[in-house]
Amino acid sequence: MGDDIVLLETVYKTYSLGEVEIAALGGVSLAIKKGDFVAIMGPSGSGKSTLMNIIGCLDSPTKGAYYLEGVDVSRFSKNKLAEIRGKKIGFVFQNFNLLSRTTVLENIELPLIYHKNAPKTYLDRVRQIMTTLGLDKREKNYPNQLSGGQQQRVAIARAIVNNPTLLLADEPTGNLDSATSKEVMDVFSSLNQKLGITILLVTHEEDIARYARRVIVFKDGKILKDTHTP
Repeated sequence: MGDDIVLLETVYKTYSLGEVEIAALGGVSLAIKKGDFVAIMGPSGSGKSTLMNIIGCLDSPTKGAYYLEGVDVSRFSKNKLAEIRGKKIGFVFQNFNLLSRTTVLENIELPLIYHKNAPKTYLDRVRQIMTTLGLDKREKNYPNQLSGGQQQRVAIARAIVNNPTLLLADEPTGNLDSATSKEVMDVFSSLNQKLGITILLVTHEEDIARYARRVIVFKDGKILKDTHTP
């Protein structure tokens, strides 16, 4: 498996709606290496969200194997998957998902508070991440005092403060205008290029996908195209 962070081997995912079986993924094999920046594209119902859920340990394959850093997590229990998520995966969503009555610093430190083995100096880590993302002067602000781009940067900071193996971003610019989308994507590019963070991003927008170094297009639960960009 080498330096593969993510390795999917012939993964199928089938959902049952009454007596009807719906195939969301149809035998997907995929490897993502450490330090990669991958964009996943495809129309609604193509399987990209199902793929993201499996890679993010929010769901398990019906058939096939999923290795995360060489460990087959395909048949892990829900509790074990939750433990893996907390330690190894950061999530960024379209709607930011910030706690409205909690300051910027408190939002970012949440993953470390929940982490039983967080070092006593974890606030140093929080402030370091805030400085990296240009949030050091926003420590005591609340989300409603921030722009959309600033809120998404807080969400990104919260996602990486635990130093995850993998950062998953699901339509992270979906609620942002073009200029703010560029600002946020520049942040993702910097995290990938300067800090070596492995990023998997789902998007409908081709101009957003261009920030990635690899673009995978899904259709009908299968990989239609897998292209490496210059």
